[in-house]
Amino acid sequence: MTAPSRLPATEAASTPLTGAIQLHPTVDFPTDARLSELPQLFDPSWVWGLYQERQGHERQEPPPQRLRVRDFSHVPGRQATASYAAEWSPDAYLPARVFTIRVERDQPAQCSQYPDDPSLPGLEQAADPETALTLLNQYVLTMPARRVRVELVRYRPHSRAVLRHSAGRVWFYARVMRPAAATPLLAARSLVGRSGFVIPRLAGYWAAGAVMWMSEIPGENLRHRIRRAKGPEPSVLLDALQTLWEAPPSTDDQRPFNLSAAYRRARRSFRHKLREVAAAQRQLDEAIAALDPFVESWRPATTAHNDFYDDQMLCLPDGRVALVDFEEAGPGEPMLDVGNFLAHLLWASHFGRRDRDATSAYYTAFRNAAQDQFGWNERDLALREAVCLFRVCTNAIRHPHPDWRNRLEQGLALVNATLR
Repeated sequence: MTAPSRLPATEAASTPLTGAIQLHPTVDFPTDARLSELPQLFDPSWVWGLYQERQGHERQEPPPQRLRVRDFSHVPGRQATASYAAEWSPDAYLPARVFTIRVERDQPAQCSQYPDDPSLPGLEQAADPETALTLLNQYVLTMPARRVRVELVRYRPHSRAVLRHSAGRVWFYARVMRPAAATPLLAARSLVGRSGFVIPRLAGYWAAGAVMWMSEIPGENLRHRIRRAKGPEPSVLLDALQTLWEAPPSTDDQRPFNLSAAYRRARRSFRHKLREVAAAQRQLDEAIAALDPFVESWRPATTAHNDFYDDQMLCLPDGRVALVDFEEAGPGEPMLDVGNFLAHLLWASHFGRRDRDATSAYYTAFRNAAQDQFGWNERDLALREAVCLFRVCTNAIRHPHPDWRNRLEQGLALVNATLR
């Protein structure tokens, strides 16, 4: 497996192997009275000590130069999970390691090292080149391969992972999931396959491990195209979306999108994180005063994607667009799909690292095109864009940054500006 990237040589040289472990980024979240260990998830000495204790590694091993926080989730009063990449100086000749620590109320802290994830039974075999080769030969390839290369593309602990399996010149993306998610994903794939979008071919399925192999689609990430001011005409996306909205449900396994639950999770997290920031609390109170009644009354209306945004798509050489992530597809609402796409563009145009002007221009073009094509009520679309942006604001917490409070406050201000 290809390990996550190491520190740049210039940065690695500034700290000796035996120095204190750095945490990147350095963050400070409010305490949680029911989760006393929450602050320790951001104490690198505690994190590394627990990791070594639970994994049984030799104490002679040099400590990493830094622990990079990959992902963080927190349900106030119940549990918190942080994923880390331990990264050494190149002089140590040690590959980076990904591991996860979860703290739950009244339970001892749990620690697991990738690819050992108790919620993803097929991950360990799919991530090891030798066993991955066996799986490919058994479930995917008609002509047996002799070796396979495995690369980690995406990993969300206890939820899902995407691996790239390369066998010679043939590449597949292995989606590893929780067993309960497999049947709904197959149903969602069948549904999206009847739309105007291109989707990856299902190349193989290992039911016992909840692993699906999808063919690779040659194309360029839509988000990258938008940043370079080369995004497709909005009508290309809207026309393909419309065919999806018109598709009848394929099976009873499609779960309606639960907007209420997703919104409540974000609201609960924001209330906890912002309880000491008066200005941000005012932004939050203003947002939920408008969004609470809308979310309470919202109901699925037809088939929809339910998680539609630019990073889920590829632009193909022939001008078509491919959907590579569609696991939420099912009963939902067309206007919410467009609102979600707009919300992600709006967030990127304010907090993206580069090419914000190009993203902002595409946001305006897409919004105007949707209004022209469907004639929706302006206030109705604004409510859906705002509730989706409210959920996108969780990025300030899930991918923590030293100025997360400022980002979250600004994000909530954008929600309120959208509603005015």
